[in-house]
Amino acid sequence: MSETSVKTHAGSCHCGAVAFEVDVGLDGLVECNCSHCYRKGFVLAFAPRSAFRLTKGEGETTSYFFNQHKIDHRFCKTCGVQPFGYGVAPDGSEVAAINIRTLTDIEPWTWTAQRVDGRSF
Repeated sequence: MSETSVKTHAGSCHCGAVAFEVDVGLDGLVECNCSHCYRKGFVLAFAPRSAFRLTKGEGETTSYFFNQHKIDHRFCKTCGVQPFGYGVAPDGSEVAAINIRTLTDIEPWTWTAQRVDGRSF
């Protein structure tokens, strides 16, 4: 996928209880091999936290923390899908990590992601 410009994308969990919009470019995608991301098959895009808007489901998500407890992994209480998480970038800025497999307006399997060795973190 050669989408270097920032666009507004829509996404949701499987059951639709949680929906969001995010202004993000789909270049620089990350496929991490840490124990969490690998098992869930995430392909991630990162956006400033201010570029993320929860449009449906306030109160319908719950958090999962592990390891250093620095990333707030959010998932739907009903269907269990994890569309996004909140964290802090190395520069200290707040970010939203978007599971692009939950974006409803992109074609599956059209992206290219950089593989990151998260197991070594």
